Amino acid sequence: MQLDSHQHFWKFDPIRDSWMNSSMKTIQRDFMPEDLKPELDKVGIDGCIAVQADQSEDETRFLLEIANANPWVKKVVGWVEFNSENIEYKLEGYQKEKKLAGFRLILQALPPEAMEEKNFLKGISLLEKYGFTYDILIYPKHLNKAYDFAKKFPNQPFVIDHLAKPDIKNGEFKFWSKGMKAMAALPNVCCKVSGMVTEANWYHWKKEQFVPYLDFITENFGTNRLMFGSDWPVCVLAASYQEVYEISANYFKNFSPNEKAAIFGENSARFYKVQSESAL
Repeated sequence: MQLDSHQHFWKFDPIRDSWMNSSMKTIQRDFMPEDLKPELDKVGIDGCIAVQADQSEDETRFLLEIANANPWVKKVVGWVEFNSENIEYKLEGYQKEKKLAGFRLILQALPPEAMEEKNFLKGISLLEKYGFTYDILIYPKHLNKAYDFAKKFPNQPFVIDHLAKPDIKNGEFKFWSKGMKAMAALPNVCCKVSGMVTEANWYHWKKEQFVPYLDFITENFGTNRLMFGSDWPVCVLAASYQEVYEISANYFKNFSPNEKAAIFGENSARFYKVQSESAL
């Protein structure tokens, strides 16, 4: 089973989705399952993980409705108010949602110190108890604090979204790689091979620009902790779904069949607890 570990759905709302600025008119519209399924079929991907794009529990319910109606949407990464006084009650209630794998907070919009906030840490500390994952969405400037954060919870499954968004457009590597090397030393942290095209020049990227970053994460995380993700439809700002898939497919084409199976499905299935088709 091949999986896309990271994509989004939304019904565009210009107020709620104000993060889509004037340069993002391409994605200022609805993106729903009927838009994604043909893209998956085109490249032979069997299913996907839907990840939150809005910080609300309405978003979590919206994604769960989609996942429950579309068997190929295997799991959901939702949003919950980690600072809530009744966070444990909420997590306990969410256990009944079989397609809810975990949660994400948009940390990239916050200062790195947000990962030291007492109530946030309390919320994160409860995820393991209820069997939920956590997606780390950050920029390179957050990596030092992210290391301290992830180290506090050695049994909590974490995954870094979009390689922590290195500045590929300007070729910055040294600062990012130092922080990512530290993160990779934590065995409970995985990394998504996703989001690269939108960190490059949207209109003039070349696949060769991604090679140093792919070399580095492959060497440091190993093929058993990497998972392919498209970041559709955000990726459409810079590349088609097929182009994004082919960047990773071409890079890993000479790896062993087992390694490719891991990166393009097995790792994300294990991380997000997706059952194999034969087990359904």
